[in-house]
Amino acid sequence: MNKKLANTLGALKKSGYQPKSVKEEVRNNLIHSISNKENPFTGIIGYEDTVIPDTERALLSKHNILFLGLRGQAKTRMARQMVDLLDEYIPIIAGSEVNDDPLQPLSRYAKDLIAEKGDDTPIEWVHRSERYGEKLATPDVSVADLIGDIDPIKAANLKLSFADEKVIHYGIIPRSNRGIFVINELPDLQARIQVALFNILQEGDIQIRGFKLRMPLDILFVFTANPEDYTNRGSIVTPLKDRIQSQILTHYPKDIETSLSITEQEAKLPETQKERIQVSDLVKRIIEQIAFEARNNEYVDKKSGVSARLTIAAFENAVSSAERRAIIHHEKQTPVWISDLFGIIPAITGKIELVYEGEQEGPYQVAVNLLDKAIRTQFVVYFPNPDSLKKKRNTGKKSVEENAPENPYKSIIRWFDAGNQLDLLLDMKDSARIENLYKVDGLYALVKKYFPQANERENALLMEFVLHGLAAYSFISKKQIEGRISFKDLMGSMMNLGSLTAEDEDDFNEDDYR
Repeated sequence: MNKKLANTLGALKKSGYQPKSVKEEVRNNLIHSISNKENPFTGIIGYEDTVIPDTERALLSKHNILFLGLRGQAKTRMARQMVDLLDEYIPIIAGSEVNDDPLQPLSRYAKDLIAEKGDDTPIEWVHRSERYGEKLATPDVSVADLIGDIDPIKAANLKLSFADEKVIHYGIIPRSNRGIFVINELPDLQARIQVALFNILQEGDIQIRGFKLRMPLDILFVFTANPEDYTNRGSIVTPLKDRIQSQILTHYPKDIETSLSITEQEAKLPETQKERIQVSDLVKRIIEQIAFEARNNEYVDKKSGVSARLTIAAFENAVSSAERRAIIHHEKQTPVWISDLFGIIPAITGKIELVYEGEQEGPYQVAVNLLDKAIRTQFVVYFPNPDSLKKKRNTGKKSVEENAPENPYKSIIRWFDAGNQLDLLLDMKDSARIENLYKVDGLYALVKKYFPQANERENALLMEFVLHGLAAYSFISKKQIEGRISFKDLMGSMMNLGSLTAEDEDDFNEDDYR
């Protein structure tokens, strides 16, 4: 008969049901997935050759697991997806607080009920989605929260003394029996609370207010921790760490392509935004590059890490910046311009932890610098490296300029050197922006030379990118102030510093004139 239809203990026995541990369930279902070349961790990108194989090995070994890594590395998501490796339904004694197996009961409640009703004991079926428990470790977590405590109200209602096992109110761990239980940020758990987990992990003993219960709980434990926590806020006590059989190191995306896939999967854009806003591959790559720059930046705390949430939030902000501009000008469609990326600064400042020098620099300026560095890094992917084209000084013997390659940016730089200035308003209408970009001598010709198949808007985006790139390489100056970006010649801007007003000086930062 169908096991799901068995609603009594007797019917369950006749169905041929055989108990198995949760780790055996996971192991058997994982073997089936691997044999059928199925990925049990769908939506986890970038771990195909590292974390996922390590996790599969641990689960095949029936190990408890510790995921160790910086924030935003999908540690909790990996743990939550293990639920899909459980059997779809399992039988429990009806009304059991600890998911008692009908053939191997643990609690006094289940044992007494079976003794009373025998084969007529009612059975319930629990879906795998209900067999997952999770707790964020915080300093205020108590033993009662995790394991249990005496319930005086239950004792009064049942007219039982505190010496009776039935007055125990079980915590979240016993209630996760025959399932998966996750403790996030394990080092934040007080040492005395971690000690309380020793026997549960290995011996199966539970001690609650003097009760010493022999309850070999059947649980797959998964812990997560940040390496920073080992020194800054707490540590995993050695005996507990010794009882966690597999420690798996997580990591950030190793390349732009992986990071792009994660952001595309995780970014939540309304359909109206998707229809109205066009996001070029160039803009997407600049956004992803920001995270890579931040993870290696001297002002950003490397121990804290830079979460993948930074690029997800930045991408959403970039699209919203373009949407806001389109709404203002009643434009049916618009691309995300390079200038729109200044709208992602709030998404950056909220996602990075700064070292002392970074705090002195200021979160806003650090974020702007990261954006400039990302533009600089990506610029050489699309156009010749400006650094390789800089004229070498005369050595006193013979000028080496004769052998230097032709500078494709010469006309653009000369246009600015002649005293010309280009202002791009952040909320400028598309047609006006394109018209202004075409005013710069040599800018369109340069883009057309390297991207002959680009259409008008693609040309304009690349033209704007060239200006930001040349500013990042200190060929021209760039200053963002009061809703506009001004491009000027570098030397002229520096010469004019002495004549700045007090208000201008407040807005000036030497990094804008690199």
